[in-house]
Order: sequence, then C-alpha cells, then structure tokens
Amino acid sequence: MDHHERQVQQIPLQRLNTVEENQRRQELRIIFEKYDTDGNGYLSRNELRNLIRDKKCPDIPKEVMREVLMRSDQNNDGHLDFEEFYKLSTEHPYLFRDLCIKYCRVVVPRRTPAVADETDGEYERSMKVWPPPLMMIIFSIMEIIFFVVDIIKTQNQNGTSTNGPMATLFIYNPNLRHEVWRFLTYMFVHIGFVHLMMNLLVQIFLGVALELVHCWWRVALVYLAGVVAGSMGTSIFTPRVFLAGASGGVYALITAHIATIIMNWSQMEFAIVQLFVFLVFCITDLGTSIWNSINDPFDKVGYIAHASGALAGFLVGIGVLRNLKVVPWERKLWWCAVTVYFLLMAAGIMYHFLNPAHFY
Repeated sequence: MDHHERQVQQIPLQRLNTVEENQRRQELRIIFEKYDTDGNGYLSRNELRNLIRDKKCPDIPKEVMREVLMRSDQNNDGHLDFEEFYKLSTEHPYLFRDLCIKYCRVVVPRRTPAVADETDGEYERSMKVWPPPLMMIIFSIMEIIFFVVDIIKTQNQNGTSTNGPMATLFIYNPNLRHEVWRFLTYMFVHIGFVHLMMNLLVQIFLGVALELVHCWWRVALVYLAGVVAGSMGTSIFTPRVFLAGASGGVYALITAHIATIIMNWSQMEFAIVQLFVFLVFCITDLGTSIWNSINDPFDKVGYIAHASGALAGFLVGIGVLRNLKVVPWERKLWWCAVTVYFLLMAAGIMYHFLNPAHFY
C-alpha cells in the first residue's frame, strides 16, 4: 500500500474523531448550561455542588469544591468556564466521582443494597477532629486555675476553701446580685476537690463528644446558657442561697445530648438506647438531689441550679445544635424551644427588676 492510499484511509478516521469530539462537546454543553443556573457562562462553587449532589452524594463541603477548582480552574478566577469544564471532563473524567466517593465514605454509613437508603449512623460519622474540641477543655483548665489559686492563697491543704480571692470575687453571692457577672462566673468556683473533679469529668466527657459533631461555639452557648439559667433559677426560687460550681452547665450538656438525639433521631445509631441512658441518668440524679434537699436540712446541693440548667440545655440545645436532616415537625419544635427559652429568661430578668423585695 503506497503513501497515497494510506492518506486516503486516514481522512474518514479524522473526520470521525472530529464528529465524536463535537458530539461530546454538545453533550457537555447541555450539562454545563443545565447547572449554570444564573446563565452567566460560569460554574460557581455552589453550582458545582449541585452537579455533584445529583450523583446521589450528600452535600459536598467547601474543601472538596476547593480541590476541584484547584485542579481545573486554570485562570484562577474562582469558577469554571465551559472550556475549563470540558477539559476537566475529558482529562479527568473520574475526578468528580472519586472526590464524591471519598467524601461519602466519611459521612455516609455503609449499608447493604437492600437498605442503602437508610441514614442510621450518619450522626456518628459526621464527627470531625478539626477544629479540635478544645472549648470544654479550656473551661476546665480555667476552673482548675481558679481552684488552685484559692487553695494556695488561703493555704488550705484540705481543698475546701471558698474564701480565696477568686472565690470571693466570682462566687454567686445573693447579697451581691447587683454584680451581674456573678450570675456567670460562679461556674469557676468549686467548694472542694471532689466537687471540682466530678464536674470536670462529666463536662469533658459529654462536652467533647458534642463538640466533635456540633462545633465549639454551639456547645459553649449551651454550657453558658445552663450556667446562667442555674443562677437565675436559684436567685428566684431560693433567693438567699450562695452558689458555686459548674453544675448548671454540666446539666445543660446532659440535656443537650437528649435534644440532639431527638432532633437527629433517624441519623443516629441506637438512638433509643442513648435516649434511655441520658433520661435515666438525668431523672435519677435530679430526683436524688431533690429528695436529699427535702429530707436533709444540711444538704448543700443546689438542685434548683441543676433543674434550671437542665431545662436551658434542652431548649438551647434544640435551638443551636446541628440538625443533620430537618423535617417539618422539627422546625416547629425549634421555634417552640427558642421562644420558650427567651420568654423564660426575659421573665426572670424582669422579675428581678420589678420585685426586688422578693430577694431581701
């Protein structure tokens, strides 16, 4: 076969390749225009997320979109035009799929095909170690520092002094309730070593578990809301009682777990078991505290602070903790919880201003 014959045979093949390329470009143009929802000729990060979501994957985080753009955004303008999109689909045809599968393996439970659409366990798999869960650890370190300073300053080897400089300034003193910071800062004051260690163990154990899923600032809001509610309730119902310790915040963390179990019921493994354990613990401990306070006049446990903190933790937990999949009844519960919490806090504050004789 001479050179002329070989050249004649190559022409149809070249034309065929051109036809296939044009057909491919037309198909990709249809896909591109479908997800270019604003019609500006570019795919933004949100539009890329929508494209991947149609591949039966969960919501894709910003980190994944950033990786897609880093690999394919040649002119570094923060989005993809059609030519970049076309090059991405031809040179890296499995990039979207690989990134999607990588993410799905982290957050979506592995299931057999018969139950592949179930979501049990998604809550546990949404735990992240970055940013690290440090907020409850920071609170705990501050409480330890306050305690140690007071013990050293008072030279009390038994670890039971509340007369140190930190305790004197920050404890909730009903005679100094006009110093409003005491409604919060009493959380750093502890009566003794056992009191301190019990609170530290529970708040670290429960708080870190919440931070892994819900982020530090959400857990901090729950904890501090419980602390303030504890002192507010104590001030109203037992107006002459001094208050020390972080028990209001600790009980808020306990009931926040109950709140997140309810709001993420279908996304949690063994939700009924977890709910039962927390309910039994909370009810038993509160019941014991109330029973002891009634039958033992020398009992020093602030059960009002426990109960108030628990109520605040449940309401604020519903309001601020993450809900992985929102359904209509959960939206109604969210509005109810937020409304009730703010009404109760507003009523407590107004009661202090409108009825000062109650506190003397």
